[in-house]
Amino acid sequence: MSEKDEELDNIVVLTDDTGKDTEFEWLDTVEMDNNQYIVLLPTDDENAEEVIILKMEVENEEENFIAVEDEDELNKVYDIFKERNKENFDFVD
Repeated sequence: MSEKDEELDNIVVLTDDTGKDTEFEWLDTVEMDNNQYIVLLPTDDENAEEVIILKMEVENEEENFIAVEDEDELNKVYDIFKERNKENFDFVD
């Protein structure tokens, strides 16, 4: 497998409610309180410094990714992500 193929393995394309597709780099999946969250980085902005955290819900065997509105929930997921990935990324608080 080439390096280019490996890079594509972690690319996720999500479609919003308006039908617009956006590419993200999948960084991690975090489990917390019997829920799964995905941590993504937008690929359209090389200078992106903020990750996107979405909650995964399964409905009729279809995965849906929902924006997390609760700031405490977001912070807890982000803290788990930071702890698990402290060797891979330089985090700025």
